[in-house]
Amino acid sequence: MAGRFIKILLRQGSSLQKIHCRQYSGKVRTVTLIPGDGIGPEISAAVQKIFAAAGAPIDWEPVDVTPVIGPDGKSTIPQKVFDSMARTQVGLKGPLATPVGKGHRSLNLALRKAFNLYANVRPCRSIEGYKTPYDDVDLVTIRENTEGEYSGIEHVIVDGVVQSIKLITEQASRRVAEFAFQYAKSNNRSTVTAVHKANIMRMSDGLFLRCCREVADKNRDIKFREMYLDTVCLNMVQDPTKFDVLVMPNLYGDILSDLAAGLIGGLGVTPSGNIGEDGAIFESVHGTAPDIAGHDKANPTALLLSAVMMLRYMDLGEYAKRIETACLDVIREGQLRTADLGGNAKCSDFTDAICKKVESS
Repeated sequence: MAGRFIKILLRQGSSLQKIHCRQYSGKVRTVTLIPGDGIGPEISAAVQKIFAAAGAPIDWEPVDVTPVIGPDGKSTIPQKVFDSMARTQVGLKGPLATPVGKGHRSLNLALRKAFNLYANVRPCRSIEGYKTPYDDVDLVTIRENTEGEYSGIEHVIVDGVVQSIKLITEQASRRVAEFAFQYAKSNNRSTVTAVHKANIMRMSDGLFLRCCREVADKNRDIKFREMYLDTVCLNMVQDPTKFDVLVMPNLYGDILSDLAAGLIGGLGVTPSGNIGEDGAIFESVHGTAPDIAGHDKANPTALLLSAVMMLRYMDLGEYAKRIETACLDVIREGQLRTADLGGNAKCSDFTDAICKKVESS
């Protein structure tokens, strides 16, 4: 399967970065759609409407991921999700809520593990016309997505003492490092920074860092740096333009990617893709916002830009460019922005404005 991936070599002026792309045959592609919870169904419907306006050759296959209780009493993903992804190998997912407490598994984590989506890619680039404290941000976080502190290996040693095991393997570390360097080459990026704490976790982070060094040694056309996580956080809020592509273990990526999103306006405008050898799921990574669900106030930008990443992954770059340009133009013009972007427009108004631009492009 891995051999079916090809590199995107041309940027075409896009503000979102390109990832490994899969060649598809036929005119219409089927995509698994997981609308999600809270505002998820609203922003998913907005994306569908914009795609229809653009004439994108996508046939949506909606699936409900409401958890079912397994024989062990724990919640799990319905089988139909696995069946759909096995057919389509590409998914678009809205936000999912995971209840806090015993017996509830993270559905987001379960999806990543089930389909071996080993690399999380989050481009963070300043949006023209939407002012934040930082200008000219243009960086990408690449997060190892399958292990680390999120391996789910926890147990009680004695009452009041819980042990959580951080799992780092050479295979997963090398794989995500190779992905990061290939990504940098495919997107005309100059530098890959490995983020770690090998000074403290000498064996686990030390193994991750060693794999990054070995991959860097084979890709000398890309500059390689290695930095401690705390130093990266400090330097990033001082001057984010110092960073290009960053690769890191799971937990560090979870934290640092959200920090980076905050530099450009938050998770509501940040796209995300989870890439594996046999498929990919693109998603909005913000919350479900149940307080505004059903009130036509949600911002569909993050899910829409994630869907744009999906189109490029599917080698549908022209559709991606038209939709992305229309979305960013509406934000730049400032007449129709949702509340989180400083405006008072409804989700439907924002969506309709993008549709009009797409149809006239």
